[in-house]
Amino acid sequence: MLTLYWLIGLFVALLLGVLIGYQSRKIWALKRKDTVEAKVENFINEAKAKQKEILLQANDKALKIIEEAKVEERQRQQELNRSQKRLESREALFDQKLLELENKKQDLLDKAERIEKIKTEISKVKEEQMAKLEKIAGLTKEDAKRVLLENTEREIREDLVVRIKKLNQVAADELDKKAKEMLSLAIQRCAVSHATETTTSVVDLPSDEMKGRIIGREGRNIRTIERLTGVEIIVDDTPQAITVSGFSPIRRQVAKKALEKLITDGRIHPVKIEEAIDTAKKELAIEIKEAGENAMYELGVTGLDPKLVQIVGRLKYRTSYGQNILQHSIEIAHISALLAEELGADVTIAKKGGLLHDIGKAVDHEVQGTHPEIGYDILKKFGLPEEIAYIARSHHEDSPKTLEAIIVKVADAISGARPGARKDTYEQYLQRLEELEKVAVTFNGVDKAYAIQAGREIRVFVLPDEIDDLAANKLAKDIAKKIEEELKYPGEIKVTLIRETRIIEYAR
Repeated sequence: MLTLYWLIGLFVALLLGVLIGYQSRKIWALKRKDTVEAKVENFINEAKAKQKEILLQANDKALKIIEEAKVEERQRQQELNRSQKRLESREALFDQKLLELENKKQDLLDKAERIEKIKTEISKVKEEQMAKLEKIAGLTKEDAKRVLLENTEREIREDLVVRIKKLNQVAADELDKKAKEMLSLAIQRCAVSHATETTTSVVDLPSDEMKGRIIGREGRNIRTIERLTGVEIIVDDTPQAITVSGFSPIRRQVAKKALEKLITDGRIHPVKIEEAIDTAKKELAIEIKEAGENAMYELGVTGLDPKLVQIVGRLKYRTSYGQNILQHSIEIAHISALLAEELGADVTIAKKGGLLHDIGKAVDHEVQGTHPEIGYDILKKFGLPEEIAYIARSHHEDSPKTLEAIIVKVADAISGARPGARKDTYEQYLQRLEELEKVAVTFNGVDKAYAIQAGREIRVFVLPDEIDDLAANKLAKDIAKKIEEELKYPGEIKVTLIRETRIIEYAR
């Protein structure tokens, strides 16, 4: 127990010693300035002094900033006051102007009302004067007007006829000269050969012995060829040749190619015939594609669908009045482009429209409808613009709506009317002349009508007692207009109207 007390006392004495030593050390350290504690104390005091200085500087800056802000605020307030004063002055000026406009409007309304009253009074006075004049003259206004016009027309009739003839002649000469220059330039720069085709094709044979082999036993070979190709094989007395007859040029070409292959091979029987016809169809399909691509290359046309190009190639084996449609379309494309360049139209649309205007004829024997309608549907199906598709539909219309369509219609007439381009049958020729004469004689006052110059001119004789010179001018225009509306013809038809008076007397 004594040991415990002794240990506690020793611990307490030791603790007191430590405390007394620490305090003594602290007092000693404070008395000495070079100790660490003194340095720390000095650093803290300096920091507090700097803090006070910084706070003072910050307060000064804050006060300065506040003062500058107050100055800027006063300046902005002054600017706002000036702007407000300007707006108020402008608003006052605007109100004044508005009031002046209202006053002017009211003045104008009053003037308009006064003018209407004056007009009404003038109309009444005019009606009263006219009534008095009609009463004095014994004629109404319409009767007086009619009498004046009749007298005037009677006096200047001859001068009017001469003037009309002179103006028509001058206009016709100028238009004819300009048209001839443009068309001759276009035709001279475009030279496309024409070959009149028929409905038959000739296949050359190495010898007449081959005719019997083509006919086959009991005619089985020739029947097989005719059944598979849809053409007629004519074997006659022509030496070393047979004739393939058919309306479709494509079928004739397939049959001709197949026969040439069979003749070269020498083996002719139904199985071999089928193989030769299949091969000929494949080769013809390639030729059709190449024909379309060659046409595109020749014209410099790009961007068309390959299927549409192949349809164009089919035109190589399509004819109209003996004229090859592909060559016809290429020629129209050339002429249309040249005319469009001269007239300032779209050359690209005119060229593509000229090339594709008869595209419907490539499939018109397979699709129901006229070839302009078929062509329009085909071009719209392949996504061509309306301007080009419209040309295909309107190239046989009387009055196309676009300049490019008119150009293609003119180029079509040029190509179709060229000598040797097309052929016509004797019956169709006579029918066209008869229709032309019938149109002319339907008019009152016409005595006789004769179609001459292969139907390119019609001479109309009128009764001089019923038709005078002024009426003759009008009648010639009416006949030409009716021909345009009712008949279809290539080129143009000249209407010559003849009015003559013959007086015969005898001296006895």
